[in-house]
Amino acid sequence: MPVTVEFFGIPRQRAGVSQTTATGTRLGEVLADLATRFPTLAQTCIDKERLRAGFIANLDGQRFISDPGTPLDSSDCLLILSLDAGG
Repeated sequence: MPVTVEFFGIPRQRAGVSQTTATGTRLGEVLADLATRFPTLAQTCIDKERLRAGFIANLDGQRFISDPGTPLDSSDCLLILSLDAGG
């Protein structure tokens, strides 16, 4: 299932795009898909099915998530940002 993913800060620089879609029904699957498609992003931001220290995911602008088992829906928008992106 495709999920919309938006990048901010360092993740955006490493991915080279501001937005994409990724496949998965839970956070870990989406991160693994992104790591495969964006190797430079994986080197800096993703460790297998988790974000590395200094990076966070936000679901629909409503709540921060980090558990790889967090379920996602095709209507969700996943934001991936560095912890310092908010200033």
